[in-house]
Amino acid sequence: MSETNNPTNPLSPASINPQPLTTTTIHQLFNNRLDLLQPVRHWLDTLEIDNAPLARFLSKAIPSQCPFERDIKLFGRRVAHIPPLCKLNPLYDQLVGLRFRALCYLVDCCGEDIQSYA
Repeated sequence: MSETNNPTNPLSPASINPQPLTTTTIHQLFNNRLDLLQPVRHWLDTLEIDNAPLARFLSKAIPSQCPFERDIKLFGRRVAHIPPLCKLNPLYDQLVGLRFRALCYLVDCCGEDIQSYA
């Protein structure tokens, strides 16, 4: 008997049993992928706001609503609408949370009125 047709040989065609790709295995492949932004997400989530100048800077630098959303008007009538694109940002949730923590720091620790940051 030859080496290639021996079913006990790990390199023989008889021992190779390919499994079909199902939706479950495809989801497992995508869920196990390397997330390159995870360290940045973790850093933003754990960043402590501990001074007022940093909190003011973050509150001003991170917009409260998507700056890209627009209505395009022609002769006073809306002809097109550009939807908010911020959800496409992979760090959107972390940045919104960071802005919220900065505003909370300004209110709770500094006693500032945050209406000007809205």
